[in-house]
Amino acid sequence: MVRELMPEEVARDLKGDTPPVLLDVRERHELALARIDGAVHIPLGQLAARAEAELDADASVVVFCHHGVRSLAGAALLMQLGFTDVASMRGGIEYWAVSVDRSVGRY
Repeated sequence: MVRELMPEEVARDLKGDTPPVLLDVRERHELALARIDGAVHIPLGQLAARAEAELDADASVVVFCHHGVRSLAGAALLMQLGFTDVASMRGGIEYWAVSVDRSVGRY
């Protein structure tokens, strides 16, 4: 089962001593509409092929998308690949824009 974190929890964790890697699994065209600075971008359809080369399997990873559906699939995939500290951000970047950073675009 994939662990889910609320955007407020993710924002708090980002301020900690060992912040998680934010992984954006949305499509490239969505980046122009809204983005979280510092997030790694790997579209969900490319995640299986790119994850092991581009992400640290020992790092804490929080996956997000637009509303939280694709991120659940992405987090589950990372777990299948052997990543151990993985979570999905509930509500995605949409809820982040409402509850954490209102400067992030909504679409």
